[in-house]
Amino acid sequence: MSPRKVAVVAALVRGRSVEDALTILEHTPRRTALPVSKVIASAKANAEHNHNLKPGTLQIVEITVTHGPRLKRYRPAAHGRALPFQRRSSHIKVVVDGEVREVKKPVKAAVKKEAK
Repeated sequence: MSPRKVAVVAALVRGRSVEDALTILEHTPRRTALPVSKVIASAKANAEHNHNLKPGTLQIVEITVTHGPRLKRYRPAAHGRALPFQRRSSHIKVVVDGEVREVKKPVKAAVKKEAK
């Protein structure tokens, strides 16, 4: 989708918590809401599993939409002509931040005492 259309939806959730953003996007009647919500959900999962952050404290620090590659195509027109157009795509970047979860120390195996 074109970056201009995606940027409108991204502006709705900029600076909000991840849970609020997903709720807002769930109720947004634009086609670009689905890809933006997928990117935010992916960023949330990465923050929880890879960076050990608490899921309830995640905030969207930055969300940017930039131009992706364009596919050049032709559309049929009157009198046998072909008019060029471009299929635009976008790159969506989401940065989230939150509280770091405490790392639990592994429990040491109890040493079995053998009775002699």
